[in-house]
Amino acid sequence: MPKEQFSNEKVFEVKPDSDVETLEHPKDDGTPGEAKLVRQLKNRHIAMISIGGVIGTGLFLGTASSLQNGGPIGLLLGYIVMGTICYSVMISLGEMVAFLPIPGGHIKLAQRFVDPAFSFTMGWNYWYNWTIVLPAELSAAAVLISFWDKETNPAVWITITMVVTIIINLFGAGVYGEAEFIFASIKVITITGLIILGIVLDLGGGPNHDRIGFRYWKNPGPFVQFSGVEGNTGRFLAWWAVMTQAAFSFIGTEIVAIAAGEAKNPRRNLPKAIRRVYIRILLFYIGGTTIIGLLVPSNSSGLDLDTGTAASSPFVIAIRNAGIKSLPSIINACLLTSAWSAASSDLYTSSRALYGLATAGNAPKIFLRTSKRGLPYVSIATCSVFALLSYMGINAGSGKVFGWLANMTSVAGLMTWFGICVTYLRFYQGMKVQGYDRNSLPFASKLNPYAAWYALIFCFVICFFSGWKVFLKGKWNTGTFVTNYLPLILFPILYTGAKLWTRSDIVGAREMDFVSNIAEIEAETYDDPPPRNKAEAFWQWLVSDFKPLFFCDLTKV
Repeated sequence: MPKEQFSNEKVFEVKPDSDVETLEHPKDDGTPGEAKLVRQLKNRHIAMISIGGVIGTGLFLGTASSLQNGGPIGLLLGYIVMGTICYSVMISLGEMVAFLPIPGGHIKLAQRFVDPAFSFTMGWNYWYNWTIVLPAELSAAAVLISFWDKETNPAVWITITMVVTIIINLFGAGVYGEAEFIFASIKVITITGLIILGIVLDLGGGPNHDRIGFRYWKNPGPFVQFSGVEGNTGRFLAWWAVMTQAAFSFIGTEIVAIAAGEAKNPRRNLPKAIRRVYIRILLFYIGGTTIIGLLVPSNSSGLDLDTGTAASSPFVIAIRNAGIKSLPSIINACLLTSAWSAASSDLYTSSRALYGLATAGNAPKIFLRTSKRGLPYVSIATCSVFALLSYMGINAGSGKVFGWLANMTSVAGLMTWFGICVTYLRFYQGMKVQGYDRNSLPFASKLNPYAAWYALIFCFVICFFSGWKVFLKGKWNTGTFVTNYLPLILFPILYTGAKLWTRSDIVGAREMDFVSNIAEIEAETYDDPPPRNKAEAFWQWLVSDFKPLFFCDLTKV
């Protein structure tokens, strides 16, 4: 096939696709049926979802255990390494999803470029990931509220947060997008303000005028000697202990792929969203963990989440230690909205993942049912049931349950990233064999395919060694072992079972489908209108022109 622009409809004629056809048209009688999702997410929704949508309790609360386990340098190095992995996954995913922004995201792409069994595995693993992280965020919300109220049963606060989350999602993608725009804006303002405040406090600008500097890097030290293991080995283990929790903070960046099926003007807006990922990694995660390591000693008693009482976020601990009386409550309230936001994103993503499974024929067709407004209500209702797992924290302690569920989510999320990299490498090979020029994609990165290989290898290695702590002498913990290795074991079991059941072959590079859905996507692509005022002009500059040199931005399709 000749090298042509991907917008050339003479080359890319639409092939019949029974899955797509059944989803594209509602029933003629007007009753809710297997209708398609409706594109309701605007540019600003996608922008804020990509920048701050999944910034949540992993950064604000989970970093407490990471600092306690790894020390300030171990914490920072863990987030830097995981940030490079996240970035590599996102530029790989970005090439595929900007070209084919279809319902089901990378789940459907795995069927097209790898094989149906791999799509089955990716889909159910992804659904499991987001179904488990929902009760984790609800448990985290209860931990945050315990900052003010240690008397009320956590079940009350879990229930309130759960109801808010479900209501937001039942109003549809448009309302979810607006809620996320507001919540994400609060989170972005909060973390930016905390970083600035942290710098001021570190330099002695707080009420107590205590200039901290790098004091806690010297005492108790830059690394924690993990579990009393001396020397470089103990410091290495301290850094490695951070990796799984850091993964929990980053997991969810790929939500833009799932949102692609409901994004307006996806060929224009999705590349912009992918380009913004590095802003979040550098500013929020790397900047935030650097400040945490400066302001809070790794041996602070408040960092122990297992108590369930939460001396709360490391940010709140730092502000309270500085002698600022009212601000900790204000900050904790902002962090609480981040838990609501993350929980809302979790339910949105898990329900769309279940819908995506149904589009690929890997889940019952009942999950294809949508309302006239394009709301997959059956999928939302089903995923909402699993939020009840958060009530385990009533007896075990919400902080401890948050840790268990965070471990399960981290490993499942890393396996999703592993699958995305496999899918991309097949996509890359198919384009090369069929003679397509990647430079004609709506989005492409010069770092690939090397970035995809880097992320693929590290995701597997981190998963394989995620539960190493339980094998140290006297450290066996059944809960930690199960929550770390269950998702890893399930991935090959699901793939082998699906392979035996479907008897499907891996899609050959020459047989890969780069054509289906192109006409529909092109029909929904348009140029953004010119800005009407200075505020809109600034916004367009922020989301369009502020990008690193690593990108080959080819949106003129």
